[in-house]
Amino acid sequence: MGSSRDAERRVCAFLDSIRDDAAEIYLLGDVLDYWYEYRYVVPRGYARFFGKLAELTDSGIKVTWIIGNHDIWIFDYIPTELGVEVVDGVLDREVLGCRMVMAHGDGIWSDSRKFRILRHLFRNRFCQRLFSAVHPRWTVPFAYSWSNHSRESGKDIRIVERENQRMARNVAGLRSFCERYLVANPECRYFLFGHLHRLIRERVGESGEMIVLGDWLTLFSYAEYDGEEMRLHRYEG
Repeated sequence: MGSSRDAERRVCAFLDSIRDDAAEIYLLGDVLDYWYEYRYVVPRGYARFFGKLAELTDSGIKVTWIIGNHDIWIFDYIPTELGVEVVDGVLDREVLGCRMVMAHGDGIWSDSRKFRILRHLFRNRFCQRLFSAVHPRWTVPFAYSWSNHSRESGKDIRIVERENQRMARNVAGLRSFCERYLVANPECRYFLFGHLHRLIRERVGESGEMIVLGDWLTLFSYAEYDGEEMRLHRYEG
């Protein structure tokens, strides 16, 4: 979602637009650029978005948040205060009679040793305690700077080809995961991922589909399942 006020208002407007029809809402990670919960305090920002999630859950709509690599440090606040189910990893669930597998996608497959090491460190409880001991005045600007640098580096024309190659490997890795999963679970129909900031839909196996849901930085894309068919949309509001 990013941290800008305009982006937050757009997401809230979208949630308002679907609240009368939605039975369940699934957020597939990297919803926030950065989030770290301390024991007694939470970071500033996202008040409108969090309030909207609380409104949805209070009205009886089930909201599930599958954490990504930017919002991995969700602990107790969002589940307890907002009533949101938080999942770290792969979610295999029946939705309106259809079995689906959902994940952010960052931990499914990676050929980058650096990425695997960082992912392990970020999820290590001891490292998390060390990080929490540093005052937020230092950690928060550092985290946002890291996030912005990662995003801006993807615009450097010198590394576009390398990024395209990396993207192709990641898509192939997700596809391979889906194919292996279908061998043991042939009744699964949809596999949904985030992470790659691309909108991708393709067949896997004999009856499955892999869908990468794009993002809400430039595409404003989402999927809707009505009990019979999965449709992809882009929010124009």
